Amino acid sequence: LVSELKLAVPWGHIAAKTWGCLQGPPVLCLHGWLDNANSFDRLIPLLPQDFHYIAIDLGGHGLSSHYSPGFPYYHPNFVSDVRRVAAAMKWDRFSLIGHSFGGTVGGMFSCIFPEMVDKLILLDSLPFALDCNEIENLLTYKRRAIEHVLQVETLQKPPTVVSPEEMLRGQRTALISSARRCLCAPSGSCRPTSCSS
Repeated sequence: LVSELKLAVPWGHIAAKTWGCLQGPPVLCLHGWLDNANSFDRLIPLLPQDFHYIAIDLGGHGLSSHYSPGFPYYHPNFVSDVRRVAAAMKWDRFSLIGHSFGGTVGGMFSCIFPEMVDKLILLDSLPFALDCNEIENLLTYKRRAIEHVLQVETLQKPPTVVSPEEMLRGQRTALISSARRCLCAPSGSCRPTSCSS
């Protein structure tokens, strides 16, 4: 039985398809470049059905929302998509199946968040080699950057909309308070003084 879902992200949603047992160990399936979650339609039915498979459309692919203008389509952003999906599904640990480009994204995710990955399965993926400096960079800086962005996204409140009249009223109040501070001495008695910033 296949069901579809949409996971909210700041630029819209990530579309996904699910198969298998909801209580089973989670397996996230990542498609190749310029492909979509339908890549797994014929494979998943052949796999053990006691797992919970979720195939996502990476940002800008398939039924998922496109990234905001100016936001590049490159590996680290797709790694962030995987982290967002894991957070939305409340997964602490899961397996990854990656096809082609999805395998590269899955491999990078496994390097950055090794404690979250149970198994990594690569299908027709190119191997990638990292030197020692790049491994340290992945494990420290990229991880920190991804976690910081996700934290900001969860804490972010919708912008406050203020009418021009409210802005002027607020500006006038701020000016009056500022003038009062300039004119009142620290002792509390009001007398003209020179204003300092």
